[in-house]
This record gives sequence, structure tokens and C-alpha cells, in this order.
Amino acid sequence: MAEENTTVSTTLNQAQLEKIDAYWRACCYLAAGMIYLRDNPLLREPLREDHLKQRLLGHWGSSPGLAFMYVHMNRLINTHQQEAIFLAGPGHGAPGVLAPVYLEGTYSEIYPNKSEDEAGMQAFFKQFSFPGGIGSHCTPETPGSIHEGGELGYSISHAFGAAFDNPDLLVTVAVGDGEAETGPLATSWHSAKFLNPIRDGAVLPILHLNGYKINNPTLLSRIPNKELASLMRGYGWTPHFVEGDDPMTMHRLMADTLDSCYAEIKALQDEARSSGKATRGHWPMIVLRTPKGWTGPEEVDGHKVEGFWRAHQVPLAGMHNNPAHLQQLEAWMRSYKPEELFDANGRLIPELKALAPSGTLRMSANPHANGGLLRRALRRPDFRDYAIPVDKPGTIRHMNTKPIGALLRDLMAKNMDNFRVFGPDENSSNKLDAIYEVSKKLWLCDYKDEDADGGELSPDGRVLEMLSEHTLEGWYEGYLLTGRHGFFATYEAFVHVIDSMYNQHAKWLAICEDIPWRARISSLNLLITSTVWRQDHNGFTHQDPGFLDVVVNKNPEVTRIYLPPDVNSLLSTVDHCLQSRDDINVIVADKQNHLQYLDMDAAIKHCTKGLGIWDWASNDQGEEPDAVLVGCGDIPTKEALAATALLREHFDDVKIRFINVVDLFRITTPNEHPHGLTDADFDSLFTKDRPVIFNFHGYPWLIHRLAYRRTNHKNLHVRGYKERGNINTPLELAIENEIDRFTLAMDVIKRVPRLQVAGAHVMERLKDMQIDCRNYAHEYGIDKPEVDDWVWPF
Repeated sequence: MAEENTTVSTTLNQAQLEKIDAYWRACCYLAAGMIYLRDNPLLREPLREDHLKQRLLGHWGSSPGLAFMYVHMNRLINTHQQEAIFLAGPGHGAPGVLAPVYLEGTYSEIYPNKSEDEAGMQAFFKQFSFPGGIGSHCTPETPGSIHEGGELGYSISHAFGAAFDNPDLLVTVAVGDGEAETGPLATSWHSAKFLNPIRDGAVLPILHLNGYKINNPTLLSRIPNKELASLMRGYGWTPHFVEGDDPMTMHRLMADTLDSCYAEIKALQDEARSSGKATRGHWPMIVLRTPKGWTGPEEVDGHKVEGFWRAHQVPLAGMHNNPAHLQQLEAWMRSYKPEELFDANGRLIPELKALAPSGTLRMSANPHANGGLLRRALRRPDFRDYAIPVDKPGTIRHMNTKPIGALLRDLMAKNMDNFRVFGPDENSSNKLDAIYEVSKKLWLCDYKDEDADGGELSPDGRVLEMLSEHTLEGWYEGYLLTGRHGFFATYEAFVHVIDSMYNQHAKWLAICEDIPWRARISSLNLLITSTVWRQDHNGFTHQDPGFLDVVVNKNPEVTRIYLPPDVNSLLSTVDHCLQSRDDINVIVADKQNHLQYLDMDAAIKHCTKGLGIWDWASNDQGEEPDAVLVGCGDIPTKEALAATALLREHFDDVKIRFINVVDLFRITTPNEHPHGLTDADFDSLFTKDRPVIFNFHGYPWLIHRLAYRRTNHKNLHVRGYKERGNINTPLELAIENEIDRFTLAMDVIKRVPRLQVAGAHVMERLKDMQIDCRNYAHEYGIDKPEVDDWVWPF
């Protein structure tokens, strides 16, 4: 296997190479046209200033290289009738992908006004980076794209997610050398260790070394090939180098290298599939070294451009009132000889048109890149079968997430080819380990004898665990985008690792809402557990519920937040989320033992409403309440219930309405979120003028942000996490952050006028009880048993 650039003979003759080069020139011509032209798309007349866009936007630097890869993949697809899709990591080079997508006809099929003629080409050029048009990345509007590349680092993990359980698919992924400097990308090279050659497809990364970022060299382009080859081999890949700047030489090298890589891929797959033994493969990858801005202007105003960082965006800027630049642009674009590439109508000539694959073999028309077309509904067990009996609310305890493990186990058993569970080495910790009864953790590296004793490892495992939330999230997104289903559980404090990945996926889904040809995909389901209020030994570093604030920032059409307080409401919520499409469902539920409140019938009704009055915890039936106490989250609900009990024990005539919130977006208005309650319904529940004490799982200001338009907002008092605490017992941490039962009861006393004076003695007793609880925790290291074992007394 050649690992260095060598002189090789090619199976392609000169005529074939010349056609490939012509097709590539057509791509480069279109890429430049997108950046510069709004008229005269085929240069049928001399270029004038009024043919140009007023604002020149886009990224030329990596576009020729991306088009080069795409064109050569088309040859491979035609030769082997291979199903393939293409991911462009350096998404700023979208012109290099949009061009071949247009030339192979898919773009015009989806967008008829971008037809394959001169008028269509003009519309195609004008829309790029233009108001009312498309962005400069491989956005959701781009046929064949499942990866925008606006934020760098996720191309390889997305590619592997697409390849999992797609045994006939080849995913080619262009990795930019700037992108390769990011942490997520560096870690994602390990993905090859999780590719099962029997049941999965293949991923062919092409590391594109064009040498520069925006205005700096790239690290991997400035180290010797021997060192770079060692790095790739150390990751477990077999590197192949294709380097140069002469197009015809590079076409020969690329064709031969792709053939070699394809043969290696098929050999690895054939060996595993014929033997039935899945082992870790050292898969091929390509290092493609070409000049940045290849075939563009060599110099502009005496400064080097091609092969330098100045080619990154618009190599010829300042076009207006600059005849020299206009002349240089025209010479550059005419160097591609468009008159030889397009016929009189502006359509690619037939002998070049024939180089593109046909039908769904076109990478831009492959249904895997529009995964909703391939999506099959999950075969789901009945979630009611996993219910916990609750005869009396608030009197028994259970680990909230443990039944979810059993549900996922049986769900996996029914969907062994299109459902996976993702988690960073925490599924057992999160009480989801029942999943291992039907599917182990995927492991293709070396085994040790002791792994048989509880390691739960298997080369056939469908549970993907790796201590990189970035890589897991990328796999998961790629898996969903190609039509499958999944579930991701992770610790609350460290879900922040994927904040920006969540942001990008939410943006992708939001845009897809307005693209009719994009078929709906399965929702992304995130179980956030090991939560802020139960970090007894981890302390301050593990206390952060702020991911919810990040979620709320994104488009309400695709964002959902659920805080089920017990097992049965969690089961109902998870079942709903697994059925949903085109959303990101964030479910917050702690893994520890918690009080159970609702039987399954009550839980289903409660979750369907999203929030509601718990009659059994309220005593205001038929009357106006003195105050409304609200619990949102498991520990906040328990403490709010305990506060309700304290108030009723100390004041015989106090009237408390108790509300629990599962669906957080019910708090806001319908014009802010589709789940928002109407003002009339909100006022009916929360009253128009009574004090509302809202005990919230997260940061308190989030509730104010959601509810600020409500009638009774002035009487809304929110308790939540305030960045206080460290190594604390659960109750002590609650006291530190003022979400505890004593603080809540005092909040009511302070806000109910008739209790403000009469309740002074009770206030003192509550303060004493707080002090006693703190002192006990510091002396014995646990909460007082009568507090820890508290149950609903009524």
C-alpha cells in the first residue's frame, strides 16, 4: 500500500483524463461565478462592472479542491455503481460543492428556476451569498448535504454516524486542514475504531492540505509527510498522499489513489463479511495537498494569492471602479474556457454531462442525504409495561432512570438495525445498564481477560460509549440525518461540551422547517441526568443546570424541554420523544432514588397537559388560594411539596395550590413557543394576583424570561440554582441555594398578608430547623433521617 506520492500508472486513458479535467474546470468556473457574477453568466459578452455583485462574498480558497474530490468520486461511483454521499468539512468552500451538484442536474430538479441553461445559471449565481438566497456553506438548502460546515470540527463524526448500519454506503468526507486543528476533529479520528465492517458502511476521509486558514498557515501542512503519516497511522489509519499543482498529473494520481483506497475498503469488508468476524480495520485515508485557491489568480496587485492565505475568501476584491481587477477577473474566468464546456443554451455539453452518475447514484440525490425519506418508525414496546405502582403519592422511592434502561433494552431488541444508544462512559452510572442485556458496548480494539467480568464489550455492540461528547453527538446527528433513531444520555454539568453542536443542529432543523423537499427526521433525544442537586461527592464542578438556558435561545419550532418529576412521567415523556420528528428533546431527570408521585394513568394525563394542579397536594378546592407553590424538576418538586406540608401543619386555614411543571415551554406564551399556554389558561392556574413561589431546577431567571409577559408576573418569585455549594448533602445544597422547604415556606409567609405578622413565630422555627439541618450534615455527613426520609403526610 503506497503511503507516499509515487509515479503510478493509471487505468484511465488520456481522453478520459481530459474529460475529467474539463468537468472540473466547469466546476471551478461555476464556483468563481457564484462569488462574482449576477449577470453575463457565460461571458458571452465582455465583462462589465454592472455584471458583478455589489458585495463580493464567499470562500474561493478550498472550492477548487472540494470540486476536485467530488468529480473524482463521481468517476468511482460510475465505475463501481457505488452508493456514496459527500461531506464537506470546510463548509466555507460551498461553491466547490454547489457547482457539481448543479452540473449533475439535481439542483435544477429541486429548484426549477435554477434551470440548466443560461437564465438558470444566472439565477444560480445570483442567489449565492445574496439577500433572499443561500448562505456560503453547504446549508440544508444544498441537495446532498447533511453537514453545513459553518462550525468546524464535526465532519468526520457526522460521516461515521451516516455510515453506521449502512453496509452499502461509502461516505467521503473532506477534512479541511484548518478544521483539523479543532479538538472535536482531532478526537473524531478515533471513530474508525468503532466501524464494524460487517454491518456498517465505510468512511473515506480526505485531509485537504491547502496550507492556510484565514490568514495563518495550518499546522498539519507545515510538518513533514513522514511525521503526518505517523500521526495518521497512530490514529489507526492507512494514509495515502496525493500532492501537486499540475492538474493533469493530479488527476492521474487522484484516480489511482481512489482506486487503491476503494480496493482496500472492499477487501476489509469482504474479509469480515465472508468470515462473519468483525475486527478493527486500518482503513485508508487520503492526504490531498493542493494550493489554496488552486487555478485562481497567482498574484493580485503584486501580492501572492494562489497558494497563500489571500485566496481564502475573495481573491480579487475591490472590483468596482478598478478596471485592472475587472480585466484580471475576466481573464481568470475565461481561462476555464467556458465556451468549450457549455452549449449554446448554457447547458453542460453531453460528453461531460455523461460523467455524472445518474438517478439516486448522484451524491446530491442519494436518499441517505435526505434521511427522512428512509426513516422507518420505531417498533416500540408499551411504555406502560415499565410503570412503577404508586398507590399513594409521595410515599415510595425509586431510581427514576432505571426503568428507562429496561425500556431502551426492549426498544433496542425490536430495532436492531436502526436504533443506537450513545453515552460517554456513563450508561451504567446513569442506571441505564439494562440495555447491555440485549446489546453490549461496541468494542473492536484489543480485549483482556478481565473484560469478560462485567466489561460488557462486544464487536457487535450497538451501545456507543467514548469519553468525547463531541464525537458521540456527531455520530448521533449523522445517524439521525440519514434516517435512523437514537438516544443520548449524559451528565448535566458536561452536556455543555456540546453546546455549540446543539446550536448548529438546532439551526439546521430550523432551516429545514422551511424546505419542503427535506423529509422529516427523528428527533434528537438528550437525557440530562446526574443533575445539579445530587452532586454529593463531585461538588461545585458538577453543579451546572445552565444547558437549559442554551436550549431556550434557539428556534422554538424545534426546541423542547421536559422535567418529569418521577418514573412514570419520565416513561411517558421518553415514549413521546422517541416518536417525535424534527425536534431536539431535552429531558432532565436525576438517576438517584426519588419520591414517586403519579401512577401511570395520572402521569400520562399530566405529561399530555405539560403542567397542572396536583389536587392531592392542594387544599384550595373551590376557593382562591393564599399562594401557589410550583415544583419543576425532581428535587425542587419534593422541596416544594415539603414546604406545602410545613405550611399546612403550622397554619390550619392556609390555602395552597400546588402545581407541577413537566413541559417547561408551557410557561411562555403561544406566540413565543408552540407549547405555550394561552393567557386565560395560565391565569386560571397561576391566578392573576396571588403570590406564586416557583421552585425551579435551573437558574431562576430563566423562568422570569419565559413568563415576563404574564398577568401575574409581578407576584412571581422564582427559586433556583444560584452558583452556591460544593461538597454538600442534598438538603444542605438546597438550603445553600434557597430552594429548600424551609426557605419556600418562609417565602409564602412573607407574601401572604395575613401571615406576615401572625407567622413570625413559625418563621423563627423554620430558621432554627434550617440551622439544625446544616449542623447535622456537617457533623454526620448525611441529612437528618427525618428529612431525608420525608414522605407526603396527608
